[in-house]
Amino acid sequence: MTAAIQDRPDAKAGRTPLVVRLLVLATFVVILNETLMINAIPRLMESMHVTEQAAQWVSTAFMLTMAAVIPVTGWFMQRVTTRQSYAIAMGVFIAGTAISAVAPSLPVLLLGRIVQAAGTAVMLPLLMTTLMTVVPERDRGRVMGSVTLAISVAPALGPAISGLILQLGSWRLLFVAVLPIAGAVTYFGLRQLKNIGEPEVSSLDWLSAVMAALGFGGLVYGLSLFGERDSHLGPTLGIVLAGAATVTFFVVRQLRLQRTGAPLMDLRTLGHRTYGLSLALMCVAFLAMMGAMMLLPLFLQNIRALSPLQTGLLLMPGGLAMGLLGPTVGKLYDRFGSRPLVLPASIGLVASLAGFTQISMTMPYWQVLGLHALLMVSLAAMFTPIFTLGMGALPPNLYPHGSSILGTLQQVAAAMGTALVVTVMSARAGQLVTEGAAESAAQLSGMRLAFVVATALAVVTIVVAALLPSRTSDSGHAGH
Repeated sequence: MTAAIQDRPDAKAGRTPLVVRLLVLATFVVILNETLMINAIPRLMESMHVTEQAAQWVSTAFMLTMAAVIPVTGWFMQRVTTRQSYAIAMGVFIAGTAISAVAPSLPVLLLGRIVQAAGTAVMLPLLMTTLMTVVPERDRGRVMGSVTLAISVAPALGPAISGLILQLGSWRLLFVAVLPIAGAVTYFGLRQLKNIGEPEVSSLDWLSAVMAALGFGGLVYGLSLFGERDSHLGPTLGIVLAGAATVTFFVVRQLRLQRTGAPLMDLRTLGHRTYGLSLALMCVAFLAMMGAMMLLPLFLQNIRALSPLQTGLLLMPGGLAMGLLGPTVGKLYDRFGSRPLVLPASIGLVASLAGFTQISMTMPYWQVLGLHALLMVSLAAMFTPIFTLGMGALPPNLYPHGSSILGTLQQVAAAMGTALVVTVMSARAGQLVTEGAAESAAQLSGMRLAFVVATALAVVTIVVAALLPSRTSDSGHAGH
């Protein structure tokens, strides 16, 4: 893919290159599965007789696998052609979907989700790197609006679509329905997709790959253990500290490899101030989004006794609004820059999460719908500008590393958001039950506290948004 930087196809102004459109469609299909199981967690708990913390790993394991695999994709995409990357990614994804559809137990289901995620992990950097290579800078905001549909709207629509499918039967239908769609996307994509650039021979530092997987995985796994009522504080803290230490060693190794060889992740990307700020903003926003998307189906189904279909219909307008706004936000970014979009969006994000801190047994459904729509619209106005601004701040030779770091930390932030809200909710609910409170009242109080934590974290986005330049040209590629 690096060679593609010197081998850029001509792109007509105002038109999205075919290769980008094909990759957006495929990425939408695979990323949709990231949150497809969230709405099915209550059903899965009943079907497989597992706890809430165990069931939520069908989503967390997916995100953690992506975080572990994405760092390797920069090396992988350099060694194979665009078509080969696409074929391998979609083939692995289809295999994981098939395993999940027939899984007889939770461990087998987790295996299928891990295989699914391994294929999905390749699509994100492939899409981002190809876009930055073949699309002129003047059109990137508009085209990135379509990319937002894949990497942001697909997870947002997952619970709504799964709610509709679950109304028809078992959670297995979620995977059965995806199989023919993924097969058709793979077939037609391979018929039309053209190679961008030539493969290059490069080495992989396997120690760095293992350290990244163990470090990020240990952090999120340790955090999730805080939600287990029978967990012990000492071992849990030990896992978290071990994960943090491994990530530290990983960073030190990357800094050393930058001087002596090829790093798995080139951390010089973080020396570009605009990219670093965009990355921080994206992480906090994704953490808050995934936390809210984990809590809302639990609130609507476990507390308010809605069916999966009703839950999906209630959450669908927000997801659709996010998708429809993507291209429009991209055009507005091309015209006005990031600040008029990102700063109001960050305020809207905080306001929506603050509204959810007031959830109760009597909160009107229109209010839930309105707050969710505000959350999704705010995220739509935020993601397209920060993705475009952050990647555009890098020199072309750092595009693969920039997209790899962005994809990795996006998944880690999402996984940590999921684990954090479940941890806070479970800890608070467990405390209240011990004191004699009713189970439903205790869980509702735990959800409110989890939304308070998410709101406090989201305040950081307002501060970071105020520091962002309006356009890439305001900071330049050399803005270290």
